[in-house]
Amino acid sequence: MKIFELKCKAYLKTNIELKNSFDVLSKYLNYSIYQNEIYKNKDTSIKNYCFGNFYPTESDKIYKKNNVYEFVIRSIDEEFIDELEIAIIENMNNGFLLVLSAIKKEIDQFFIRELYTATPVIVSEKKDDTGRQIYWSLDYNGDIEILQNQLQKNLEKKLKLFFPENKAIIDNFIDEIEIKNLKPQSIYFKTIKNQKEKLVRLIGNKFKIVPKKDDLSQKLAFLSLGVGLGEKSSFGGGFCLGRGA
Repeated sequence: MKIFELKCKAYLKTNIELKNSFDVLSKYLNYSIYQNEIYKNKDTSIKNYCFGNFYPTESDKIYKKNNVYEFVIRSIDEEFIDELEIAIIENMNNGFLLVLSAIKKEIDQFFIRELYTATPVIVSEKKDDTGRQIYWSLDYNGDIEILQNQLQKNLEKKLKLFFPENKAIIDNFIDEIEIKNLKPQSIYFKTIKNQKEKLVRLIGNKFKIVPKKDDLSQKLAFLSLGVGLGEKSSFGGGFCLGRGA
């Protein structure tokens, strides 16, 4: 298995608050992707990519106008990355940013000793009586087994879709998991409902994960680097960093 990465440098045309940065990047990438005829009519309900936020971070949580920041996009689909590399450079009409360069890197599977989530991992549960979506959190639920099962199910689904030759997985790929945040972490994005702009909040957590050492567990851990961990990777959820042996 391989994953493919674009390390991008972006010039900001305006100040962008941390709260709005995921929305800015996700809309920029989404627009760039769907300019390509290949992806306009393709089923992309299960995303084959993930991305990290701007860096370096800013102490006042505002990314500054006229500054250059980096962000990373990853996918398990090389054709997708190649098309996206062209599309994001050509996306000149965005009012927030201009991508100056995108450097492609190919990453072979390696043994992962630890996974760290750089952006919040989103795990949804059933909606409450009012129809509001409930997200897994230590305060609300606290059942680590439910969390691990949801993360496992999400990655297994993607593994079977993108690599159907792989065997079924019975045991959970996680050996140890540690919650790194004291308070729930959030990703915000804006949507239009009834002709009015609505701010949607996704609630997640950041983790340190020690994967198991067997081959299938390591495949799932490596896959998370390319497609994200948990849900909402196209909004910036679950972008991971891997530490090798």
